Amino acid sequence: MLSGQTFVVIGLGKSGIGAAKLLLRRGARVIALDENVDASPPIVDPRFELKAGPFPAEFWKGATAVVVSPGVPLSKPELVAAKAAGAQVYGEIELAYRTLPAGAGPILGITGTNGKSTTTALLGELVKQHVPRTFVGGNLGTAFTLAYESPDEKPYDLHVIELSSFQLEGVQDARFKVSAILNLTADHIDRYPSHEAYGLAKARIFDGQQSGDFAVVNADDPDVLRLSRRAKVPVYAFTLDGQKTNPGFSGLAVGSGEKFAFTFGVPAAFTVTNRALRGAHNLQNAMAAALMARLAGIPDAAIQRGLDSFPGLPHRLELVRERGGVEWINDSKATNVDSSLVAMKALEGDVWLIAGGKGKGAPYTPLVESARGKVKGVLTIGKDAPAIAAAFAGVCPIHDCGTIEKAVAQAAEISTRGDTVLLSPACASYDQFNHFEHRGDVFKALVRGLS
Repeated sequence: MLSGQTFVVIGLGKSGIGAAKLLLRRGARVIALDENVDASPPIVDPRFELKAGPFPAEFWKGATAVVVSPGVPLSKPELVAAKAAGAQVYGEIELAYRTLPAGAGPILGITGTNGKSTTTALLGELVKQHVPRTFVGGNLGTAFTLAYESPDEKPYDLHVIELSSFQLEGVQDARFKVSAILNLTADHIDRYPSHEAYGLAKARIFDGQQSGDFAVVNADDPDVLRLSRRAKVPVYAFTLDGQKTNPGFSGLAVGSGEKFAFTFGVPAAFTVTNRALRGAHNLQNAMAAALMARLAGIPDAAIQRGLDSFPGLPHRLELVRERGGVEWINDSKATNVDSSLVAMKALEGDVWLIAGGKGKGAPYTPLVESARGKVKGVLTIGKDAPAIAAAFAGVCPIHDCGTIEKAVAQAAEISTRGDTVLLSPACASYDQFNHFEHRGDVFKALVRGLS
């Protein structure tokens, strides 16, 4: 219990509110700071105090620790000053780890630029086939800080956690029984000074690992391979290259088409015929999840059952409906160019692409090249619509829609039987929506409302 202690929580997004609730459940007093001057208290409790606006001077004084939401960079001058003054400053994942109840099972942690939500949800499906009491959350779904509603709740046997680079920045001692970095491509250019700095934030997932732990990496990604050298534990890898051998790895998962196999320990082969896992990118996700499951002690038969039963992830290549021979697909989870590239490669052609939102600074050229001969037209929305229109100029027709409502209406008019209308924005959603789920839900409601 933390009775009598005071914590400062910075930022009141989902993770910040989760951290505050966890601390209050354990008897602490919480002072929440949010620079939004219009912020209103999200929690009614006499031990909770909100200070909206600029941070007070020496806000850390008298606090046990300062818990930082992932949306707030630790490089913020006020936080740098707090650390220089000797304050304990860490993130909400670290807080959740430090307050796990006695007897709580190990943590399986997944990070990467793309595919981590699908892999997290899929890994949860695989391990629950054998370990039903498993928590699945973190950056996906329920915040890790909300895993336990009361200090007396029965501990989970396993925890499967999605981790963003922002969350990993605030990790200090958190230990992951099995860690995974799926891939590393350009993202969050607006937050990190370089691609290398972004990668190093991801690689913090290895730092707390000890003897008996394992790491899983993508053998086909040179950046990830470089980061894997930081791991102090046995490293297992997955690959789509059947010519790869095991040098440097403790074992491999090798995949092709709709199958993959383990080449270590007791050999095993698996099939991936589930429609929710179509595409080469999902074969990689399946191999990563299966490797992590086996290293966590899940039997191969349970892994195959989970691969077959996985229902898919909302907002990731999610089929909304078929209307007049036109498929409408919600891929709102594609918040960067590389994620939209994955969606484009998974579809065969005759695509009307709805794209745009709050751009992250990456060029749209790779998406344009992937779209040649496949995309019939682009319907632009949001803040980065002019940049996307400029990138696609001369390649295919461009419809400046501005809003998702207008884009859906326009797509309904111009699409014909055999076409696919794909919402895959390649941008963040915060210019017009609360988050990508909000954007996807609005899209689904509009599509389902078409007569």
